[in-house]
Amino acid sequence: MVEESPPFTIGIEEEYLLVDQQSFALARAPDALMAACKADLKGKVSPEFLECQIEVGTGVCRTISEAREDLRCLRQTVADHAASYGLAPIAASCHPFGDWKEQHHTDKERYNQLRRDLAGVARRMLICGMHVHVGVPDKNMRIALVNQLKYFLPHLHALSTSSPFWQGIDTGMNSYRLSVFDNLPRTGLPPQMRDWAAYSSAVETLVDLELIEDSSKIWWDLRPSAKFPTIEARIFDVSPRIEVTLTLAALTQCLSRMIWRRGQNGGGWRAMDNFMISENRWRAQRYGVSEGQIDFGRKCLISFKQVVDDILELIAEDAQALDCVAEVEAVRMILQDGTSADRQRQVRDKALADGASDHEALQAVVESLIAEFQSGL
Repeated sequence: MVEESPPFTIGIEEEYLLVDQQSFALARAPDALMAACKADLKGKVSPEFLECQIEVGTGVCRTISEAREDLRCLRQTVADHAASYGLAPIAASCHPFGDWKEQHHTDKERYNQLRRDLAGVARRMLICGMHVHVGVPDKNMRIALVNQLKYFLPHLHALSTSSPFWQGIDTGMNSYRLSVFDNLPRTGLPPQMRDWAAYSSAVETLVDLELIEDSSKIWWDLRPSAKFPTIEARIFDVSPRIEVTLTLAALTQCLSRMIWRRGQNGGGWRAMDNFMISENRWRAQRYGVSEGQIDFGRKCLISFKQVVDDILELIAEDAQALDCVAEVEAVRMILQDGTSADRQRQVRDKALADGASDHEALQAVVESLIAEFQSGL
């Protein structure tokens, strides 16, 4: 019997860093800036763990087109209010030369508790991410989708990479953010779960022991949301370009529907051990889209162009049904232009070749990130 399709609605959360428009250094969000953003955006904006961060989240969107309008408004509002204080938001997962030791966390009970619980690990959390929610009301279906969708997390992460620099140094990674984030407990790929009852039992054990207050402190790359009837993909670096964000959200939405659709026909997607998926996760973190991924069906390395071709073939029907064909097809532009990490290195290298100092070259990177943030608005 074919089940009624979940709605596969989407919601997008993004975290931004605030920088000074002259020095391009990190800057604290003034209380008046946060108040102005909250007045305009109501519940769609909030402070983040560090005082130099700000978080936005769209409403529940039926289509990528709706998400585009919502997210564009959020980005524009934050940029406009920041400009009033000589600041600008950037959507990159690490600031190219910011020093975590000079940052202060937001004085809010949730963040004060995090600082107490996580000690020195929390202090290094000068990172930003992007989360995509996909609406799936049935609890057991959420677990089934998490079990299978995690196969594609490395592919999605590779396309999002935007954090090659850390404290003024090229780390050699395309996503150093993940290296920092993985120091936290309860992170990484989600375990294989039998059903919603098994997941709830595991969460309740930690809650009963007063180790966590609820499942929002489980920070897996993909999880059932703690607040909403959704699955939440959390592996992404945040993207400077709004259209890249939308492409990644559309791919997540379509892959979720593809897995559900195949399940209706007695299929689904292959359940793969985390040990194997983790190898692709590392390749995404290290290389982005430049070195390809392991195809476990073919048992060989394939180029990222082949990865993209395979995914687009898998989700062609779903992109049509969800009215996001143009957005998923735009993934080819990421391969053409490179990820944000690739472009940041190109800006740095050009500035150095033109005679800039190391610091000036990294300032040029921040300036380019400001421009990319504004380009889609």
